[in-house]
Amino acid sequence: MTSYFKTMESPIGILKLISDERALQAVLFDTVKLNDSAKLPPILHLAQKQLEEYFLGYRQQFDFTIDPEGTNFQHLVWEKVLTVNFGSTKSYFDIARAVGSENSSRAIGLANGRNPIPIIIPCHRIIGKNGKMTGYAGGLERKKWLLLHEQKYSANGRLF
Repeated sequence: MTSYFKTMESPIGILKLISDERALQAVLFDTVKLNDSAKLPPILHLAQKQLEEYFLGYRQQFDFTIDPEGTNFQHLVWEKVLTVNFGSTKSYFDIARAVGSENSSRAIGLANGRNPIPIIIPCHRIIGKNGKMTGYAGGLERKKWLLLHEQKYSANGRLF
């Protein structure tokens, strides 16, 4: 299957969006502005548009097709992470309980850290049981920015 990519500027740095013809497959941090693929499927334009709306505070949910590569367990975790609403947080323990494995917070953290579509699958909304920010593949500064951004545009108040 052919992959396509598009880079975009954002308040948290340049993002690289990767897709096939029908679904977004990855969002990468720490990239440089590159020439986009010669052909760009509509999904990449839609993903960029919705991410821009998110960063402007106009969008709280994404509604396009995603297809992250991962194990069955990772997909189960990411499905639960997708249920954490904009402006809210859950702990790794909360997600472990939701997948029926209260003793697997560490495995939840590993699966969350391997999320190939950050922001869209909002792994930044997962925090420690004690309410503290913990690791984030994009770096804790990005995680903090995303949480504060959502707090600013949410009626839920303090997130962490």
